Amino acid sequence: MVMWRGFLCGFVVAAVLTSAAVYGLNRLDRAYPPPLKNAAIVSQEVLDADGKLLRAFATPDGRWRLHTTQAEVDPQFVKMLIAYEDQRFFDHSGVDFQALGRAGWQLLTNGRIVSGASTLSMQVARLIEPRTDRSLSAKLLQILRAWQIERRLSKSDIIDIYLNIAPYGGNLEGVRAASLAWFGKEPRRLDTAQAALLVSLPQLPEKRRPDRFPEAAKQARERVLQRLAVSHVVGEGEAARAAIASIPTKRRDLPSYAPHLAQAARTKFPQSVEIRSTLRFPIQSELETLAKHAGQKLGDKVSVAIVMADSRTGEILADVGSSDFLDTSRRGWVEMSRAVRSPGSTLKPFIYGLAFENGLIAQETIIEDRPADFSGYRPRNFDMQYQGDVSIRQALQLSLNVPAVRLLDAVSPAALMVRFRRASVQMTLPKAEAPGLAIALGGAGLSLVDLVQLYASLANGGQPIKLGDGVRNTPQVLDVDPLFSKSAVWNITDVLSGVLPPLGMKQRGIAYKTGTSYGYRDAWSVGFDGRYVIGVWAGRADNGSVPGLAGYVSAAPILFEAFTKSGVAITPFPPAPSGTSRLAYNDLPANQRRFSVTSSGLLSASRREASPQIVYPPEGARIELSSQSGELSPLVLKLQGGRAPFRWLANGKPLPEPARRRSSEWKPEGQGFSTLTVIDADGRASSVRVFVE
Repeated sequence: MVMWRGFLCGFVVAAVLTSAAVYGLNRLDRAYPPPLKNAAIVSQEVLDADGKLLRAFATPDGRWRLHTTQAEVDPQFVKMLIAYEDQRFFDHSGVDFQALGRAGWQLLTNGRIVSGASTLSMQVARLIEPRTDRSLSAKLLQILRAWQIERRLSKSDIIDIYLNIAPYGGNLEGVRAASLAWFGKEPRRLDTAQAALLVSLPQLPEKRRPDRFPEAAKQARERVLQRLAVSHVVGEGEAARAAIASIPTKRRDLPSYAPHLAQAARTKFPQSVEIRSTLRFPIQSELETLAKHAGQKLGDKVSVAIVMADSRTGEILADVGSSDFLDTSRRGWVEMSRAVRSPGSTLKPFIYGLAFENGLIAQETIIEDRPADFSGYRPRNFDMQYQGDVSIRQALQLSLNVPAVRLLDAVSPAALMVRFRRASVQMTLPKAEAPGLAIALGGAGLSLVDLVQLYASLANGGQPIKLGDGVRNTPQVLDVDPLFSKSAVWNITDVLSGVLPPLGMKQRGIAYKTGTSYGYRDAWSVGFDGRYVIGVWAGRADNGSVPGLAGYVSAAPILFEAFTKSGVAITPFPPAPSGTSRLAYNDLPANQRRFSVTSSGLLSASRREASPQIVYPPEGARIELSSQSGELSPLVLKLQGGRAPFRWLANGKPLPEPARRRSSEWKPEGQGFSTLTVIDADGRASSVRVFVE
């Protein structure tokens, strides 16, 4: 009986002490939780559309610590890590007492540390709360922290923290930063030698740095491979092969692509760990290399910017802001893809587009290229030569200045600006000046991104689209009328696709235009296929002159090479819209055979007479017509001003006969948008766009 009482008393005392210990530990755990927030501090990353790293930024204390998880790391590496560092990781609660007892016995019998007893949980505890001393109290704190960590986190979470904060020498922390720095690749696929090296480095990261102590790194890797548990993971034969692999002796730079966009992303989303853009890593990296080499080839202080966009989605696929972000001689920090510069002749296709849409011209219409005076404005061609009578097709392909100004004078600069605003592009004009004829030759300001956005409307069949890179703005198909009619877009594309490629280049199946600003300050080239648009700018960021710089000889070769290096297959152009074709000169209507202007730049009739204006139907009207036997009833057309006879056109197709009356009739072929144009005897025109229903 006495024995049972003693046993019961002992049991009660033990239970009380255990409860007190548990209570005390719980109080201690709540009062002094482990500083897990230290492990949450990681580098900010800017990613491409597929999640590939474009650029990372160091943590506030200057460390490269890239976020990763087990799912993003080679499974063999994780198995080797556990086999080498903590074989009973999944069986203990933070402390491996068996390993602790073994290590203590070895210390007593050998007088030195033979093997460690730190579990992965204890190593995580040491890393999130580093201490300089290796005292008994420090070890006890590690044990306590490991127990606390195991109470809060799953085994998988603990592995993830280790993968993010393990030291790898210098300011490298985490297996992902280490893999990129030592092997130049993400840790998703590591060979056995690479995995073994990454397992071995965190024990003595500074003394085993491969770039400084390659022999020490190699010996550490061999110890990992020789560990019996690791050999069971990889196999003895594979371990032997991995042991003879070379050690990387140079630390690589981490990816640093799209620096201008990355800086903008960091400013806009300062709290985001990962910021995804619309860029494509393979395209961005190739075009950055191209821009760097092209800038060096063009001369000192010359920078190059390249932008590539998908006209169907509005996504910017590549955005190269300068030849070299770190090149101070070229002012590489200046983002020239968004700098406002004179666009030279690159806006001419849009002037021709208005003239095509209004029925003023066809591709084979004859226009004069001779000296002209437009109320004191006397444009001259780039080569100071004049071609005389040329076709519209030749005038645009040769980028002749006088014909472009003649057409802009006819369609009006204000009308051109309306179309630009429709494409969500705002030109920068000289202060207190209305848009003038100088716009045709670059007398306004645009950025390369703006220019690519304009040309994206052409590649998108005339439908305006707002470009976005996922950082500064979101791509958006604009709910507005088309920039031009499909017929006008096809004519522009057909003409520009016939421009000869630069010397030494092969035809790529693209339509393109070049431009050069006054004083040889900017060289441009913009090209597109049935889907993609690439724009190129070359010049000095300080707006200095570069003798010999020109769109055709400087920027166009870069454009053609950019299409090749992008790796994107050329998308064919769509076929000509129904009823649209390139008519020979003799097949043109009489009023389209020659654009009617005189050498003075004025229309052949006196401009004092009022120009023709369509008064019905008004611009943007929705007209409901009755239908009989499947055909729509005729629509009455009315105009004011102008000089008879009048030629009416519907969607670029002339109505049967010219009329001297200021009213006419048109029978639509079907429902939908239509463009109506009237041209008077002096060649002056007026157009409206209506919707027939």
